[in-house]
Amino acid sequence: MMNLIARDRSFSFPRPALIMGIVNLCADSFSGDGITDCQRAVEHARSLAAQGAEIIDLGAESARTNRGPITEAEEGDRLCEFLQAWRAAGENDALLSINTWRPAVARAVLREGGHLLNDIGGLPTDENARTCAEFGAALLLMHSVGEPKVAHTHVRYGDIMAELERFFVEKLRLAEAAGLSRDSIILDPGIDFAKQRADNLRIYRELGRLHAFGRPILLPVSRKTVIGEVLGGIPPAERDAGTVACIVQGLLRGAQIFRVHNVRAAVQAVRSIQPLIEQEKAEIDEYVL
Repeated sequence: MMNLIARDRSFSFPRPALIMGIVNLCADSFSGDGITDCQRAVEHARSLAAQGAEIIDLGAESARTNRGPITEAEEGDRLCEFLQAWRAAGENDALLSINTWRPAVARAVLREGGHLLNDIGGLPTDENARTCAEFGAALLLMHSVGEPKVAHTHVRYGDIMAELERFFVEKLRLAEAAGLSRDSIILDPGIDFAKQRADNLRIYRELGRLHAFGRPILLPVSRKTVIGEVLGGIPPAERDAGTVACIVQGLLRGAQIFRVHNVRAAVQAVRSIQPLIEQEKAEIDEYVL
């Protein structure tokens, strides 16, 4: 049994995979689905929750490296405005994930009530972990190198899986030393971030190695560049079938959370594969007994 605690919310694993729906509060999302009107963004988030997303991931700045960064004030204002409008819209059970790497923004938004900090900065210091511990929020540790918003396409690894294992050992120690419980940490191998096509494909193939850390694994599979490469360079909006294929592979390798744009398709993929996984596990358990 493995628990994930995020403020007043908790999940116990094993259980069916969680779907994290994406809401981009910006005009330059790489997949072209950004929403700049706050009320429309709230409606979209509620629609994703109705489709089966148990987590909503809010981002106010595109991770694209060919776009300049926005200011901390602008990022914080967009996120806090959404959270205030979300509360005003009434009760909703979805857990709110805040996608930022800037400590000042993380603190401001968690003060407004976010449950989970999705830190794409790779936790270079313990500041975001200390903030999560202070507010009782969970922390998503994503593997990357260097500062966000800067291209790292030159990075090469001798062994990407060994690098992920080294990284998570170091960052888990850092987060726990800052006072954050391991029960409030999720691991993300960072598909496409400072990685080559071969690195991404190997992560999909050998993801099971990361279960040794005893933490839920999130796969951010949706419309990724590696899918476009494999499918001959098709644009992001046409990569949902490839995304579903990656979800199936992730399920077979034991991933517990999937971050996606197309929630309905992801939910159907999980519901289709889950009975097969459960049946296979029951047959293995029966054989072992």
